[in-house]
Amino acid sequence: MRLKVTFLLLLLVVPLAFAKLRVGFYGPTCPNAESIVQAAVRRRFNLDKSITAALLRMHFHDCFVRGCDASILIDSTRKKPSEKDAGPNLTQPETPYSSREDHFISSQRDDEMGLVSNPDEVNLPIPTLSVSQAFQSFRAKNLTMDDMVTLLGAHTVGVAHCSFFLDRIIRSDPTMDPNLRKKLNDICGAANGSNPDPTAFLDQGTPLTVDNEFFKQIGSRRGVMQIDQALANDPLSRGIVSGFTANTSLFRTRFAEAMVKMGEIQVLEGAAGEIRRNCRVFNPTRRGRARGF
Repeated sequence: MRLKVTFLLLLLVVPLAFAKLRVGFYGPTCPNAESIVQAAVRRRFNLDKSITAALLRMHFHDCFVRGCDASILIDSTRKKPSEKDAGPNLTQPETPYSSREDHFISSQRDDEMGLVSNPDEVNLPIPTLSVSQAFQSFRAKNLTMDDMVTLLGAHTVGVAHCSFFLDRIIRSDPTMDPNLRKKLNDICGAANGSNPDPTAFLDQGTPLTVDNEFFKQIGSRRGVMQIDQALANDPLSRGIVSGFTANTSLFRTRFAEAMVKMGEIQVLEGAAGEIRRNCRVFNPTRRGRARGF
């Protein structure tokens, strides 16, 4: 229950902190927008607890390209690929809502949606980077080291495919706990034709709960991906990890704040964006032709 409430609050609080983003934007056309968002997430969560991780990942993958403009939702066509075709997004689950609900969930983050969705622009930090290398991407978005560690704490929920951490098993990474390495080796060793790239929980203790267990585990060499474990080992970040390890309330508070801050990246205004009629398709231009990617 705490997981559901936490994420619902994140969806609704993002617009509160910035003048450019405001609650009630859809008031004149849809006074019940916020309740529609809540109901959509609640229904899906009751069916599939993994929706929390899926939506958090979608938010991150969207905001780090052109800001939180819902460009990740645009469907590719035979002539024009979209961000959905970019490598980092191929494992992103399809958004599990109707067009109307999907549109509102995206729009709680920004008043307008983007006009471009180009897979060549998807350049997200990869899990094999060092802390300083990963921070370059976050700093470019005006996020601090504290923001980066906090946002990577989203790995308190969700899974990673073996292809993202198998190299650590193969080379017997000394920063990984041997028992975890054996467990992950068994998971990845079970790959077969129907499941060629198995998954493992990033949080080995409470994988469906937003808490500080992830930080406790990386402090014990139980981080699954290299960047996760590096957070606990690198002098640039380990102090922040220690703070979260000792205080789960601190992490939850900072996580909400960091999500709000990420929601401010490259906010669109005026003619720079649009309110899509269908969140998966750009609005037609006045000449009747679809907008270019």
